[in-house]
Amino acid sequence: MIKFFLMVNKQGQTRLSRYYEHIEINKRTILEADVIKTCLSRSKEQCSFIEYKDFKLIYRQYAALFIVVGINETENEMAVYEFIHNFVEVLDMYFSRVVSLIVKVIMFNLDKVHIILDEMVLNGCIVETNKARILAPLLILDKMAES
Repeated sequence: MIKFFLMVNKQGQTRLSRYYEHIEINKRTILEADVIKTCLSRSKEQCSFIEYKDFKLIYRQYAALFIVVGINETENEMAVYEFIHNFVEVLDMYFSRVVSLIVKVIMFNLDKVHIILDEMVLNGCIVETNKARILAPLLILDKMAES
């Protein structure tokens, strides 16, 4: 099960966070700071899977953005690693060439990024990976906004 999903820039600023289990706000900030410090301090040659306290961290870097997912021991690390890439591909499909400008796209379209993430993950479980199905509700909202 996914415990949390973070998107962080190279400066260590959280751009998006979603928690799938209750963690108090003050503990979230401590957790995020520690997780970010741990992931940003690693070199590109090191593994993207980290044992951290009572869970695992899976992360990927895209341009100036790190996507970090905290999971429990029962979750498949490779499946989550591929999920992160699938998420970025969906963003790229919707926003067109998002990877090079990913931080700006997220900052100015945070609501749409949340919708995409919510379509893919429900209560900490990956429920959808089909890109067309993930984007369908967002495209409907876009059509309604145009008319």
